[in-house]
Amino acid sequence: MAHTWFGTRLRLLSSAAALTLAAFASLPSAAHAASITLYNAQHEQVVNVLAKDFEKESGITVKIRNGEGPAMAAQIVAEGAATPADVYFTENSPELMLLEEKGLLNKVDGATLATVPARFNSPTGAWVAVTARENVLAYNTAKVQASQLPQSLFDLAKPEWKGKVGIAPSDSDFLPLVSAVLALKGEAQTVQWLKGLKANAQIFDDEEGVVAAVNRGGVATGIINNYYWDRLHAELGDAKTRSAIHHFGNGDVGAAVNVSGAGVLKSAHNTDGAQKFLAYLVSERAQQLMAKSHVMFEYPLHAGVAPDPILKPFAELSPPALTIQQLGDDSQAGKLLRQAGLL
Repeated sequence: MAHTWFGTRLRLLSSAAALTLAAFASLPSAAHAASITLYNAQHEQVVNVLAKDFEKESGITVKIRNGEGPAMAAQIVAEGAATPADVYFTENSPELMLLEEKGLLNKVDGATLATVPARFNSPTGAWVAVTARENVLAYNTAKVQASQLPQSLFDLAKPEWKGKVGIAPSDSDFLPLVSAVLALKGEAQTVQWLKGLKANAQIFDDEEGVVAAVNRGGVATGIINNYYWDRLHAELGDAKTRSAIHHFGNGDVGAAVNVSGAGVLKSAHNTDGAQKFLAYLVSERAQQLMAKSHVMFEYPLHAGVAPDPILKPFAELSPPALTIQQLGDDSQAGKLLRQAGLL
């Protein structure tokens, strides 16, 4: 009888121990509480500086995994609830919209969202916008006069521009431009434009390659995001810069503005730390660091923080009237690029 009582007692103690261990396993570990994992698709040099500054301010370690925006978003979708990511920070809103549509993002703290203009943020508060930049046309000043520049992005698909334009259709920054054309003009006109570009354009692997070719005279013009030219100019200086950028006007789609942004994963191991990192990204301190980096060349979205002086004032840009929601998740853009033979 004593033997039976002892066996029962042992089983009860073992069960209690197992329950205690399970309870501890469900709590965030000290390592998780003191760190966040960042899936980063923004400028690595700048994000490394931001992460170190955040660590100093908060005491929270930032573990960074770098990659291309669409690829990292696809990885998060594939990983699902098992993703190690706490925060996803990327250059273009469509990748964040994809994660939002999949229900993988937490709501961002209201105070963080209120730091930047609402029109740039997630329609449902699932992510916060951090910086903005403009699509532009880089041109070689010896090959094209300012008076000869096209009035619209669509002009570049016309026969007179054959061989005179460079594009990087596989670059993640080109996808949102296609999405913008699609939102404004519909599928048929977008495919027609893309086929015209295919007939006219020299194809490059990325927009860095486009702007470098324009500057050396390898191609007369190139469709890029503004920061690629700004960064090249900063590296070369005035004497070696043989190109300039043309800003499309009158709300032309060629002047579409992209926003970078960040979101907290629903499966985050350290939600509190992740929310603090988002609040930091849109803080005046972090936005000043980005604006003065001489690497990023994007527009801060925190009111009162001035961009790098090389940038055209944000209020003077003339982007098309497009909402973040209209821009969507880039899924159709990739299909249309393939349909036009550009991917």
